[in-house]
Amino acid sequence: MPRNKHPEETIKKILDVSLELFLEKGYEQTTVLDIVANLGGLTRGAFYHHFKTKEDVLNALLEKYFTENAPFERVKGEKGLNGLGKLTKAMNNMLTVEKNVGITKTAQALLSVSNPRFLARLLQSNREVAPILQSLIEEGIEDGSIKPGNARLLTELFILLVHFWTFPTIFPDTREVFGEKVLIIKQILDTLGLPCLDESFMEKHEIWAELLNITPEA
Repeated sequence: MPRNKHPEETIKKILDVSLELFLEKGYEQTTVLDIVANLGGLTRGAFYHHFKTKEDVLNALLEKYFTENAPFERVKGEKGLNGLGKLTKAMNNMLTVEKNVGITKTAQALLSVSNPRFLARLLQSNREVAPILQSLIEEGIEDGSIKPGNARLLTELFILLVHFWTFPTIFPDTREVFGEKVLIIKQILDTLGLPCLDESFMEKHEIWAELLNITPEA
């Protein structure tokens, strides 16, 4: 099979195959030769034309994951919603299975990687999303849907609770313990006047655990 004439298609195939192998075998156990062997006839030269190492593939998958998984960015320009409504919709959109099948698969593969790159990119991503999240909280405070407070501190606490405390790479959990965490997060946010985890979210929080690749048992 000749090399794909369209580089973007070749890159997508390499990323898709690598992702499946990372899920099946684990990142550490997957080699470049494994990836090439599953490229349907594409050569090792085709792989090295786009990626120098397996780590480069991981970096590309990380960028794809954090770019696609941007719920706050997607709601910030929505009309007809107040600040709290936008935050609530963003959190619920995160659990929409139809929109997140690819993101879920990517997360499950990447969260199993024993590699500091994921945590470094997670930190960078939260630095990028913080101004957007803070602007939504400020909008909610201004329109009265969120209790008055220090928007920057609320933003930092939200990120710590939602984007770090729940990540199994940092704090491994069972599904049962994760469910307790979600309830505590809701109670904290509700008390602070930021009730963005509504009944719909709480009913579907198991999808969040699946997204984070949290297993039912320890």
